[in-house]
Amino acid sequence: MNQATDMGALIAAILFWLSAWALNEWLVRRTFRSGVLNRTARIVVPVLFGVSILVLWEGIVRGFAIPSVLLPPPSMIWVRLIGSVPILWADFQQTFLKAVITGYALGCGLGFLVALAIDRSPFLQKGLLPLGNFVSALPVIGVAPIMVMWFGFDWQSKVAVVVIMTFFPMLVNTVSGLAAASHMERDLMHTYAATWFQTLVKLRLPAAWPFIFNALKINSTLALIGAIVAEFFGTPIVGMGFRISTEVGRMNVDMVWAEIAVAAVAGSIFYGVIALIERAVTFWHPSVRNARTV
Repeated sequence: MNQATDMGALIAAILFWLSAWALNEWLVRRTFRSGVLNRTARIVVPVLFGVSILVLWEGIVRGFAIPSVLLPPPSMIWVRLIGSVPILWADFQQTFLKAVITGYALGCGLGFLVALAIDRSPFLQKGLLPLGNFVSALPVIGVAPIMVMWFGFDWQSKVAVVVIMTFFPMLVNTVSGLAAASHMERDLMHTYAATWFQTLVKLRLPAAWPFIFNALKINSTLALIGAIVAEFFGTPIVGMGFRISTEVGRMNVDMVWAEIAVAAVAGSIFYGVIALIERAVTFWHPSVRNARTV
């Protein structure tokens, strides 16, 4: 009886997935007259696709009787997530609010300031860029234990790892962005007797915003990955990385997936906020204008 029920769940999940796929195909190929409906359709498509993946996941796990130690069903992960809110919130505060946000701000800010210094000095351009490339090639699993030795087991050492991971992408993208303005535009500013700072603020920095936001979006995911991995090598008894490594040893895979779900949602929201800020700041860019007219 249980086997028949499980196979029925698998068949129902496959049918739901196929129906959702067909509906999404219809939505992405259709253009509505109303802009509200078009925006609603763009939201419904990824939401429906994600729900269909979860339903299919549930059906496959139950239909093939996959052990929960190998792959727990989404329903089991949801129950664990709801029942462990205090623990997950404490881990989120330790890892994301303290380590990720602080390290992200410091790493991106430092990379931006160093890029401005490099732009002013050819000597720094030839000296710091190769050094930054060397730092970016350092493996996080090698840097994290050193940072723990230097800054202790608390979130400060995780901040140091995040700074190292986010510094170089911001540095390289900002340097490239500051060089994006054409010589004709620079000559025009020189004709107006503009200073370096005036040229930077009115011409070169606006031209560099797409590059800078590209680094900010990349770093939003690198920061979270770096903080979680750094917690594997020493942390107080709290944090996403600590919880994942501990619960894997206890075979509590549902708790591991609950932490992964929290990290994925937090990272997606973080990325989305930066993308919204980018659209507001770079409203003049062709990619933003084209996206708004679709």
